[in-house]
Amino acid sequence: MRRFYLIGFLVLMCFDTFAQVCFKLTANHAMPPEANLDWVLRLLSTPWVYCAIACYVGAFLSWMTLLEHAPIGPAFAASHLEVISVMALSVVLFDEKIGTPQLLGCALIIAGIVCLAISETDGEKPPA
Repeated sequence: MRRFYLIGFLVLMCFDTFAQVCFKLTANHAMPPEANLDWVLRLLSTPWVYCAIACYVGAFLSWMTLLEHAPIGPAFAASHLEVISVMALSVVLFDEKIGTPQLLGCALIIAGIVCLAISETDGEKPPA
């Protein structure tokens, strides 16, 4: 079952991460933002918007499958790992900068996931 969780959360994180990257690519393609039909058509003409939608569908299906089997606390926390993966890819793909607040946020996300995972496993131990 542990392998199922690992693969499931990895798939979920990939779908979520690529959805965010595709939305960023869509936004870059549709620049400058304008409130008119030309802008909407420019937005809809990029394949990235459709990739993002497909990734969100994949993320939804992955999440629903995981929720059938995984404990809700760690599952909900682990679903936020995509914040870290999106940030890391943004540095590589979009030349964005990471500062101390972002690194601290990453550390807190990971610490929260670890704490919830430990509390779930402690609850599963039989009484002594």
